Amino acid sequence: MESIPLTRSAFVLPFTNVLNEAGAPTVALLSEFHLPTHLEDKSDCYLPLFPVLRFVSTAELSQGIRDIGFLAGRRLSFETLTGQSRALVLHSPTLFVALKNVCRFARVEDSSLRVRLIRHEGDLRICYTNIAPRADHMPHLEHAQWIQNLMTIYIIRQFAGPDWAPATFAFQSLYTPHAETLSRWPRTRFLRGEKTTWLDIPLEQLSLPIRARCRAPRRSADRVQPIDTDFISTFKLMLATYLDEHVPTIAEAAEILGTSVRSLQRELSHAGLTYTRLLDHIRFEKSARMLRETDAKIIDVAYAAGYASPSHFSRAFHRIAGVTPREFRGKTAHAG
Repeated sequence: MESIPLTRSAFVLPFTNVLNEAGAPTVALLSEFHLPTHLEDKSDCYLPLFPVLRFVSTAELSQGIRDIGFLAGRRLSFETLTGQSRALVLHSPTLFVALKNVCRFARVEDSSLRVRLIRHEGDLRICYTNIAPRADHMPHLEHAQWIQNLMTIYIIRQFAGPDWAPATFAFQSLYTPHAETLSRWPRTRFLRGEKTTWLDIPLEQLSLPIRARCRAPRRSADRVQPIDTDFISTFKLMLATYLDEHVPTIAEAAEILGTSVRSLQRELSHAGLTYTRLLDHIRFEKSARMLRETDAKIIDVAYAAGYASPSHFSRAFHRIAGVTPREFRGKTAHAG
């Protein structure tokens, strides 16, 4: 089975903010597409891209909101990127180096996104392509493409200043912004139906140094670790986002993935797993990480990992680790 296209929850939260401000039934719309309903504290968690796009396009149409991708993108900022991605940009000596780093960390932000830098006449063209299976036939990708282009602009502005705007916005989708949106970009032309989503930067601007005066996040390593894109890895990342809410049943999970329960069971079986066993692994991994890296109370760890009660959590954890959660925390603290 193909890997699951994932996007960070941080890029979905602005859409829910737009809907909430419009008085839309946001929670009901999220539930309709089997998406988590509480995204506020999950910026670094991952959501399945295609259900997100269906949610956004349905919400836009049902609520009569024009260009929701643009409206959501305006609520993003450079700070939306992961700390690692921001560090790579802010530690770049020039804009050109920063853009090369964008190519490296794009898959940390979106598992199916590929970024290329191409020289085009007197400009450097930044090209975004979604290589997810069936992406070419997925309607309403313009919402994601707005996010991609606007995030690029927020990165460029760290070097070129807060008023920088591209001469051209190019969308891969067959989409044209409404007049009100166009009026906000008086010096920018919009293209539709391009082979990739792209914008150009004049070559003379590539040597610009960083302007941002904010303290740069510390780089944990120069090597960026993109999302593993095999099916099991992406499935685990997706399901982990649901643990503290309603975890999808296997039937709901299959619906999210656009497959049948039998096909999903067969894929898990090839990996030596059942759906229940996979969930046990995900819950254990999240709880073990919280016990190692935070001071959260045992009861809070239990509920965050999706256990019905602390006693249920202790039994399940002991079955896998051979020690209780409290004993595990003590051993890892001592080892540290």
